[in-house]
Amino acid sequence: MKLEKIQVSGIPAVIWGEPCGRIILAAHGSRSSKTDECIRILAEEAAGRGYQVLSFDLPRHGERACETGLLMPDECVRDLSVMYAYAGKRAEKISLFGCSMGAYFQLLAFADADIDRVWFLSPVTDMERIIRGMMEVCGVTESEFRERVVIENDMETLYYPYYEYVRRHPIVCWPHRTYILRGENDTLSEYPYVRAFADRFGCGLTVQEGGEHWFHTEPELAFFRSWIRKHL
Repeated sequence: MKLEKIQVSGIPAVIWGEPCGRIILAAHGSRSSKTDECIRILAEEAAGRGYQVLSFDLPRHGERACETGLLMPDECVRDLSVMYAYAGKRAEKISLFGCSMGAYFQLLAFADADIDRVWFLSPVTDMERIIRGMMEVCGVTESEFRERVVIENDMETLYYPYYEYVRRHPIVCWPHRTYILRGENDTLSEYPYVRAFADRFGCGLTVQEGGEHWFHTEPELAFFRSWIRKHL
């Protein structure tokens, strides 16, 4: 597998495979990077189907982990737009692969873009619900959250400007041909909400028996490989 490390407008990125006219723009999940194991598997399977894969480090991840400040969705949308423009100069068709929060940022960025098809793994489809759930666990009301701005906890730091952005940018349109895979025991991307998203926008949905949110065990990764091979 050919792997070329590049910089796109200062963003660390990787191009997997040979030029072929079609690119999959891949966005990793939280606490991961552009060389996530699922992205590597995607690239291996996609290479034989006439695709390159373009992956990059989201802000404050991978080679960008030393960046200061808290992650904001608009930063990720901006970076995705930069990568999309780069891919558009090198391919006739652009597809998407998004994992967890990476899928959510793609939902924000590409509803109106020219996208061939999409594959989502453990996608976050309702970020507002997840943040509200974390607020409940932390015992914080919305007014308290607004006043305190930052809520430190053992899960994920809550940041009020992030929450406000999410509320102001609901996912109301997703017209692209999309395939979704989630684990049966995924407690973050819960089935009723992913099912509702899939039904609303006509997406294919596969559930791996016994799987969790983070696909990292041998059975989970083998299932993912089989699934992506089937739907490429």
